[in-house]
Amino acid sequence: MPSFANQRHVASYYAATANDTTNHPTLEGTMSVDVCVIGAGLTGVSTALNLAERGYSVAVLEASKTGWAASGRNGGQLIGGFACDIDTFAPFMDRADLKRMWDMGIETLDIVKERVAKHKIDCDLTLGYMTAANKPRNADALREWRDDALKRFGYDQFHYVERDGMADYVQSSRYVGGLYDAAGGHLHPLNYTLGLARAACEAGAKIFENSCVTSLRTSAGGHRVETARGAVQAKFVVLACNTYLGALSPELSRKIMPVGTYVIATEPLDPARADALMPAKAAMCDSRFVLDYFRPSPDKRMLWGGKVSYSTLAPRNLAEAMRRDMLKTFPQLADVKIDYAWGGFVDITMNRAPHFGRLSPTVYFAQGFSGHGVNTTGLAGKLIAEAIDGQASRFDLFGKIRHRDFPGGATLRTPALVLAMAWYRIKDLL
Repeated sequence: MPSFANQRHVASYYAATANDTTNHPTLEGTMSVDVCVIGAGLTGVSTALNLAERGYSVAVLEASKTGWAASGRNGGQLIGGFACDIDTFAPFMDRADLKRMWDMGIETLDIVKERVAKHKIDCDLTLGYMTAANKPRNADALREWRDDALKRFGYDQFHYVERDGMADYVQSSRYVGGLYDAAGGHLHPLNYTLGLARAACEAGAKIFENSCVTSLRTSAGGHRVETARGAVQAKFVVLACNTYLGALSPELSRKIMPVGTYVIATEPLDPARADALMPAKAAMCDSRFVLDYFRPSPDKRMLWGGKVSYSTLAPRNLAEAMRRDMLKTFPQLADVKIDYAWGGFVDITMNRAPHFGRLSPTVYFAQGFSGHGVNTTGLAGKLIAEAIDGQASRFDLFGKIRHRDFPGGATLRTPALVLAMAWYRIKDLL
């Protein structure tokens, strides 16, 4: 695994505006707990919080800083459902269970809202999310999605916006319509992660930073999780490492791929100008496979994300490359400076469905959020806690989904994915 010792949060708008500077200690010596969680991102701290609330003793081991990876760097978008189409689950379950999956996809949004309210997390939570249509065929697909959600699942929060109404959401001529979801939204992901970590500690969990796990050993007496300077003895282990899972579980690592994604933050704009750009203050993404996503910040910046890299190599001159993409939607921002540019890796699965399960009866994992991690991680933490506490029916639904290894092995799977994504980029242009 890579060395994370004494890392700081990557330089970003989120790190610059973080409102919690808590430094958790490094693990020293040996301790015993009910559950050891590996990774203090959104999955890990959500799991720790849910378990601590149920009375379990929990230790969280983080190789770097809480929220250091994708949890503290992402686009901050709250998107209902999962990254895959709902019918991705259909071959693995009956109609009743498919409805349960839909309901849990919507529950992910409720979990975030409930946690923010209950724990008074200052993370700029703002409701409203839109998927914008780049082409007429995208508009048709979005209308079909709205109708399908209402007919099959009774979901009535989708509102289709025709082209002549798009000015109420975005000051751009690039889109031919959009699907607005009143239940979705956006937030400051690092502050949300840090707020959940604070809540977990207040509930009794212990977080240890700069405590990279070097080995995981299992015996009849439980599990021993070792770091350079300490060890945790636990009855249960939860792997919440995503793209940094590495040698801890090669069999799980083969089922996800790291995908680079990047964000810029402009300088603060004049308030009237900023409000005119996105009057509804909703988060947005477009309809392409290789998409752009963007949203306004409370201090009147434009936060623009995209430039997905399936090779894991960051674009050259990142800030300028991202700025050029932003100007395709907002040419009126040509005079605006970029204050921050950063990136990170999200973990995707072959079918874009989340990958939850067990390596053994007492070793749980959750990974493969595929770009929907801000809210789906909250569900993962809740379901893992339910399962450890003996209520596994919802968690086990995810175990029915078949997940394949990425082809090509350690050497060829990244080049193979780059070639595949080149085809999707061509399709986006057609």
